[in-house]
Amino acid sequence: MNPRTDRAHAPPANCRADPVALLRALLEASSPSGAEAAAAEVAVAALTERGVTSGIDAAGNAVGSVGSGTGPTIMLVGHLDTVPGEIPVREHGGRMYGRGAVDAKGPLAAMISAAGAVATAGFHGRLVVAGVVGEETPESPGAEFLRAGHEPPDALVIGEPSGWSGVVLGYKGRMDVAYRVDVPATHSTNPAPSAAELCALAWEALRPVFGTREGAAFDRPTATLTHLRSDAETATAVLDVRTPPGCDPEVLLADMNDRVPAGEFRLRHAVPAVRAGRADPVVRALTASVRRHGSEPRLKVKTATSDMNTLGRTWRVPMAAYGPGDSHLDHGPDEHLVMAEYLRSIDVLTEAIHGLAAELAAQHRP
Repeated sequence: MNPRTDRAHAPPANCRADPVALLRALLEASSPSGAEAAAAEVAVAALTERGVTSGIDAAGNAVGSVGSGTGPTIMLVGHLDTVPGEIPVREHGGRMYGRGAVDAKGPLAAMISAAGAVATAGFHGRLVVAGVVGEETPESPGAEFLRAGHEPPDALVIGEPSGWSGVVLGYKGRMDVAYRVDVPATHSTNPAPSAAELCALAWEALRPVFGTREGAAFDRPTATLTHLRSDAETATAVLDVRTPPGCDPEVLLADMNDRVPAGEFRLRHAVPAVRAGRADPVVRALTASVRRHGSEPRLKVKTATSDMNTLGRTWRVPMAAYGPGDSHLDHGPDEHLVMAEYLRSIDVLTEAIHGLAAELAAQHRP
């Protein structure tokens, strides 16, 4: 699994091997979805400086690899892009503030730092690190490019905030659904419902399917109305639907259409839910490392979606998500990372990589 290296990069002066300097450099490289080039340059420079062969692939992903290639392949996948909205980068009170500090440049910086530690110690196998583009978009083009262009690794760690002592077992799936209803032009005094009214009725008709978002459960579908535009003749809407494991998007879509009085829902994009078991080798390696660092690991499932969903569609390999940060701060105006947690997560991840490699090698030993 050799990453394509399209260009050579020299590390910038502000991206020393210091993990705190790396995090700051990534945060200062603004990278909303579709404009990740500056952050990719920082990531590749940091990987290169740490002894990891790296470059930028055709999708714009920063990809690096290190190791002998004679043992198992472990892939670490974080993402470069953030939601829009700048937050001035600053360090105060042991915290680093900036857009993407939690989601998910902090986890990516931890992966890059751990890869550097692995490169220094030596690794019997191959460790691949990827900072991908477009994770915050429904299409997730960076992860799709990896999925299509790389052989599945022997194990996969996704860089998303779990808290330094947490491990994420799974994420709900996602359906990007569009709705449209059209009615003939008529006078406003006509008793027939307008397109706007029909759209409101359609949303209300879905309540038995999705309920409310309060206490959103992992094992049932939920929906958020993210876009609405209407006049008397035409109404359009977009729904962000989150689905549990085992949910068939086409079956759910048909149920939605059966319930509305008029108009049609159309599926624009979907990824299935994904969930690892507690006995998964990646989960075991991460939880064992958390325990060695003095805490009881917390296993979690998330009602959001990540590139674990995208890659898990066809990569039937051990996987879990891990990274520093409080996910409640995702996308918010106060997004920040506690530096002590960030530094501890690097140690946890580094030990977990070595432990996972040893377990995978033992499994494949004749």
